[in-house]
Amino acid sequence: VGKGLAVIQEELHRMRIATKVKGMMRKRVDLLEEIPKLPDFLVALRPHTVWEKTPVKLFCTVEGNPRPIVKWYKDGVPVDPLSTPGKYKIENKYGVHSLIVSRCVVSDTAEYSAVATNQHGTATSKAKIIVKSKSPSFLKTLLTSHIHASKLDVSLLDRFPVSFGVEGNSIRLVCTMVVVPDLPNIPPIAQWYRDDKLLKPSKLVEMSVGGGAASLTLPHLAKDDEGLYTLRIFTKDGTAEHSAYLFVSDAAPSAPGAPGAPMSVKAYDINSDYVLVAWKPPNTVNEAPITGYFVDRCEAGTDTWVQCNDAPVKICKYPVHGLRVGHSYYFRVRAVNSSGISRPSRKSDKVTALDAAESERLQVIKIEGKYDIVIKDDDLEGYVTIPGEPTDVHASEIFKSYVVLSWKPPSPRGRAPLWYVIEKVSGTGDWQRINTTVKLHSPRYPVFDLQDGQKYQFRVYSVNMYGSSEASAPSEPIQKVDEDGVPSAPGHVVATRNTKSSVFVQWEAPKHLKHLMGYYIDGRVVGAKEWFACNHKPFKHTRFVVHGLIPGETYVFRVQAVNLFGLSEESQESSPIAVEPALATPSSPFGITMLSSDGSSITVAWKSPKHCGGSKVNAYYIDKRDADTLVWKEVNLNAVTERMCTVENLKEGTFYEFRVTAGNMAGVGLPSAASVPMKCEAWTMEEPGPAYDLSFSEVRSHSLVILWRAPIYTGASAVTGYFVDMAKKGSSEFVTVNQEAVSHRYLQVTGLEEGESYVFRVRAVNAHGVGKPSQLSEPVCAKAIPGTKEIVAGVDEETGDVFLSLEACEICETSKFVWSKNYKLISDCPRVAVTTKGRTSRLTFTNPDKDDLGKYSVIVTDTDGVSASHTLTEDALNTMLELSYAIRHPIVPLKHGLNYEVLEKGHVRFWLQAVKLSPSVSYRFIVNDKEVTSGEKISHDVATGIIQMTVDHFTRANEGTYTVQIHDGKAKTQSSLVLVGDVFKAALKEAEFQRKEHIRKQGPHFSEYLYFTVTEDCTVMLVCKVANVKKESTLHWYKDDEEIVPDTPPNVMSGSCALPLPLLETGCDDILKSFPYCASASELVLQCTPEGIRLQCYMNYYTEEMKTIWKHKENKIASSEKMRIGGTAEMAWMQICDPSDKEKGHYSMEISDGVKTHTRTFDLSGQGKNLHLLKSDFFFFCSDRGRVVGGLPDVVTIMEEKSLSLTCTVWGEPTPEVTWFKNEQEVASTEHTRVMFDGGKFASLVINKVTPEDSGKYSINVRNKYGGEFVEITVSVYRHGEKIPEPKLGQAKAAATTPVLPKSPAPPSKTPTPTPSKTQTPAPSMKSPTPASTPISKSPTPTPKSPTPPRSVKSPTPPRFMKSPTPPRK
Repeated sequence: VGKGLAVIQEELHRMRIATKVKGMMRKRVDLLEEIPKLPDFLVALRPHTVWEKTPVKLFCTVEGNPRPIVKWYKDGVPVDPLSTPGKYKIENKYGVHSLIVSRCVVSDTAEYSAVATNQHGTATSKAKIIVKSKSPSFLKTLLTSHIHASKLDVSLLDRFPVSFGVEGNSIRLVCTMVVVPDLPNIPPIAQWYRDDKLLKPSKLVEMSVGGGAASLTLPHLAKDDEGLYTLRIFTKDGTAEHSAYLFVSDAAPSAPGAPGAPMSVKAYDINSDYVLVAWKPPNTVNEAPITGYFVDRCEAGTDTWVQCNDAPVKICKYPVHGLRVGHSYYFRVRAVNSSGISRPSRKSDKVTALDAAESERLQVIKIEGKYDIVIKDDDLEGYVTIPGEPTDVHASEIFKSYVVLSWKPPSPRGRAPLWYVIEKVSGTGDWQRINTTVKLHSPRYPVFDLQDGQKYQFRVYSVNMYGSSEASAPSEPIQKVDEDGVPSAPGHVVATRNTKSSVFVQWEAPKHLKHLMGYYIDGRVVGAKEWFACNHKPFKHTRFVVHGLIPGETYVFRVQAVNLFGLSEESQESSPIAVEPALATPSSPFGITMLSSDGSSITVAWKSPKHCGGSKVNAYYIDKRDADTLVWKEVNLNAVTERMCTVENLKEGTFYEFRVTAGNMAGVGLPSAASVPMKCEAWTMEEPGPAYDLSFSEVRSHSLVILWRAPIYTGASAVTGYFVDMAKKGSSEFVTVNQEAVSHRYLQVTGLEEGESYVFRVRAVNAHGVGKPSQLSEPVCAKAIPGTKEIVAGVDEETGDVFLSLEACEICETSKFVWSKNYKLISDCPRVAVTTKGRTSRLTFTNPDKDDLGKYSVIVTDTDGVSASHTLTEDALNTMLELSYAIRHPIVPLKHGLNYEVLEKGHVRFWLQAVKLSPSVSYRFIVNDKEVTSGEKISHDVATGIIQMTVDHFTRANEGTYTVQIHDGKAKTQSSLVLVGDVFKAALKEAEFQRKEHIRKQGPHFSEYLYFTVTEDCTVMLVCKVANVKKESTLHWYKDDEEIVPDTPPNVMSGSCALPLPLLETGCDDILKSFPYCASASELVLQCTPEGIRLQCYMNYYTEEMKTIWKHKENKIASSEKMRIGGTAEMAWMQICDPSDKEKGHYSMEISDGVKTHTRTFDLSGQGKNLHLLKSDFFFFCSDRGRVVGGLPDVVTIMEEKSLSLTCTVWGEPTPEVTWFKNEQEVASTEHTRVMFDGGKFASLVINKVTPEDSGKYSINVRNKYGGEFVEITVSVYRHGEKIPEPKLGQAKAAATTPVLPKSPAPPSKTPTPTPSKTQTPAPSMKSPTPASTPISKSPTPTPKSPTPPRSVKSPTPPRFMKSPTPPRK
């Protein structure tokens, strides 16, 4: 008691002393404030040794008058908390100054100092911090055993924004944070919520926390995932939270126009073989209405989905029965409309079919609170065989498409397995069983086949293996009812401004809710036709924030209510609303920096508020105070509009703090944080002061442009340039961007990493050196704003003005387009004019020339940095000037200039064709400087662009110059044609010719004149075509004015007449070129002859005048006694006489038709024996061939009126065939000429009473299947009294037609001897050896190739002038 009393007395004494001191202090406070005092540390810093990843706190107490300013240094370098957010924390509470270093690392080992300064001097306190790299295990145990996760200090930094996803994709929501202390084995407690429902980790939801971040990953998005997500972290001060909405839109539909997938599929009322599946309908904006749904089920452990309903169910609820007890299932739903079926919904949670009544039949009895005894009702019921009847039969679900019956299980029910039988009755009819196919195990059953308008009663039996119970009491009469229907439409919809990309929408709830599930909100851009869905999952409240809108765009909204029957009618549209931030006061300015001081004033600048409050910031107010006082004093009563101010009337040597408040039309916002203390002392350094007001434009993925203002304090000389330094956010390692100082106040920085954030500073330069760096800029991310567009240079299609234009990707009511040239503001300049319409601004050049070249840029104010630039080059300007001239002085473009065409009656048509004509086009024709106004046919066709004039009587008076002048709107053009001299004469001649032709064609005439064609069998045909003929019209053929009468009279009514020509004379080169002989040439065939070996090639037609070249080993062969070259009408050959080994090798024949060269080859080196043996083999093999044994002379001379008998002996096995020829024509047996073949040995040709016409070349062809022989005889007949002629060997009478050798006969003996071609050429001389007629059977006569089609050569016509498409007649 004594001690307690003493303590009380001591405390009273202390209080009296304190009261006296307090009174004395009040009296002397003014006096004490005037006593100067140097800074002095009452409590100095002390050193610390800490382990890595643990925090440390340095603190000290300092006094002085005026109150000292304390700055912290690490190894002499100022500590800047903003450079590394979360690393350092500086506090000043009640005179105690502290520096907290969180999560120390080894590099934090240093000497730290606190420097206190006032106008009378400075004081310094130093201490070392040593950070060890590895903490011992006992420290770790000590820390973790005494710290709980909820006691950590957590501050959220970067927070996840409003996000947008698509079904099937993935998304990750991340929040970064600073945790003190940051212990890797004790992460903070983080919880994620969706629409205020706690989420748990699963396959569809992945969570992680640690490493300075908390994240939520949704790997497979569905519309079920849409909602408001909240991250809640427990800290020592409570909780730190952040929320943002996630929107999930429909994936691409399975078919065009198909609806989106349903969502929120869940199973209710689960029984042993029955479950009730419910879901939410999708939003249908532009799709056709939903007509129903299909429900699918999949048994767990399989991948097979089975459709549960045959016809689509129209409501969002469906009873599924027929499940197997104890099996687990998943369910999904698909929506149906007139365009198709939607993608399936996300599957439901796993559902196990179990009897819900089983758990109710268990009783748990506790004994002394320790033991549980479980007793089944079966044990209490005793031994029961037949179950009791069910009770309380009623309809738990009544819809138009089905009714669900429910009842209570029987009691007692017995131990045997139980099932149910259901019966129904309508009116006074008989009871009918309705579940005849399956056993029903659960007290639920859906009935689908009830008739409309009928009332039914139901009763249920309990059945087991022992028998059936009595029927339950009948249910109340049940009738299918019309569906309750969708809710009524929501009421008045109001949209208000929220942010620059969102709108706040409110509405009134429907008058008739009808089990409302939520609402769908749709939006539409004013002026557009298509609506878009604002949410994709029913939202429960009557207010919603629509995100993701285009800043500055105007929208209207509508709302629909949703229940299990579908969507209501749309509400009325809201009033149009522009997407602008809600009007509020601006946020606080920041970044106050000192620009200069002269000892009595300080010039400060600051940065604009981050949020302008929805209207332009038009006022700034500055406050000041001494650094050692707490009272702020206003600097300016009138608002300052610039972000710079010079504060006058300051005391030299005193430290001052400043703060700035921004104002807009909504009012004045909160003041900024106090600036760092600034000492008022005159700047005398020779280098310039800091630049200020750093800003950015044209931020792209890899570049940006930085701009700044010149320093207020220039130093001892003018500023000559600037250096720009750059560092990544959080780094102190700056890199100078420009190696040489730039004189202008902007710089384009390139080479940035996309998505990386950077900070910048600027240093001014003068003649004395580099000045102080500017304040660090705000971090800027190298990433373009979504939807960013660049400046477009173009020419106005109407006026021809050259312009630069930018369409802003975002804009607000207060936004303005600020244009600059070379980053100098374009004010009232007569060279350009700026116009703005909506989101687009255009800078138009009034009279562009080279002075307008340069770099133009534009900045859209009150946006997140919408800006762009464009460099106007001389080449681009010249191109646009050419286009501008073409627009201002347009011409009608022409496809074809003025031309003429002679028509069939001798009329002359003058025409031109324009690329395009309008219906209002006007034109005129001018001939020889006189306009044509009448007498000629003038017309035009807008569709084809043709303008024409037709002159019916074209005479010599029409010679001259023709011109067409066209005017079409502002465009005009003209085209001229000069018809004089030879050009006119040619046109006049053609017109007269066409006039005569027209008159000629009034009667029978030739539509095509004579031309020749060659048929497949090389017959030359002369062909012409006739027109306008009658039955009595005739056609006559003439040759050299002598009429030719063909065997078959021409049919003029067929429109075409042809005349086959007789044997062609030499010199018809054009016709010969058309013969298809090359295409029909066979491969080379080897044939033996008495003189040696022959290579021959068969073709449809051949003469020696054709260009054939024979080669041996690629060397050209000339005809000689050794190698003879010749041919017949259907064959070309080369004879090798007395062959030797020298003649072995590769042989080829080249034959040309004047266009292509065809080659045929034969290899004599590959026979495997020398040529003498080859020749012997042929003669041995051909000993049975048909041949002439003897009896025929070479030449016969006989007088007329005598009889000539040519007789020879032939031989061959089998008996050969004998054919006689005269001048290559087969001789038929007549009275004058008799052909005889007796006994197969003697062949005779007898001519009775020869005449001179019987002179000629006669030949006999003897052959069988092994070959044959061809023998020629020359017969000369002379008259009485004439000298006996002496014809030379191989020559015929001059008057006779000179034949060629016939084609060799075919190998088979049964083949009749072919008739030689009617078209003949002169035969070779008799010196040429007679070829063997037929090859041996091993080398049969080659089959000629498919003949080429007959060629025809039409007579050339003189070239005509250019023709044009003729327009339809007017």
